[in-house]
Amino acid sequence: MSTSIIDREPTDLEAAEDRAAPPALRVPADVRLRVDPDDFERLCSLNRDLRLELKADGTLIVMTPASSESSEQNAELTAQLRNWNKAAKLGAVFDSSGGFTLPDGSVLAPDASWILRDRWRGLDPEARRGFARIVPDFIAELRSASDSLPKAREKMRDYLAQGVRLGWLIDPKTRTVEIYRSGRDVETLTNPATLSGEDVLPGFTLDLAGILHDEV
Repeated sequence: MSTSIIDREPTDLEAAEDRAAPPALRVPADVRLRVDPDDFERLCSLNRDLRLELKADGTLIVMTPASSESSEQNAELTAQLRNWNKAAKLGAVFDSSGGFTLPDGSVLAPDASWILRDRWRGLDPEARRGFARIVPDFIAELRSASDSLPKAREKMRDYLAQGVRLGWLIDPKTRTVEIYRSGRDVETLTNPATLSGEDVLPGFTLDLAGILHDEV
């Protein structure tokens, strides 16, 4: 049975006793831990080496680090989005470590995301320092070999339900992309060379070399 490890903050007594490493809580994969939003922020601050998300019902999601290959693909995706935005100056780009508090109370961190400049700047500066209560206009999720496809699709539907306007579920293994748009059926592309940002990311075209395809 697979497990996840969550280190807890030591008590004053434990810290005083020979500075031993704090005990670890091993959680079976079929056990669901639930925390409230305030505790979630504290948990994240103490476990910066873990990727954590929070579902709307308070279920804690612990994700393993990305594989080297997935990390490279994700870096390419984010870099292209950032380069376009740097020239277009239309919004703010976020990588996979950027978490957002959505209207249903969930805290999710897409692999790449983008928010329109006026919406992002409209937030109080203090609000930007935590898990900002704002829904990205665009998100992309890069499916790794270990990710469950049904769960990945469920997550994409959750994003749309919370107000995301455009989402891409990119699957390098099958070389497919599922495009999620508000109020429309999901569109599946097989082996595309590029993706259009449409009216959400005007003028942006994602080159899938290095993501779905080997670079030449």
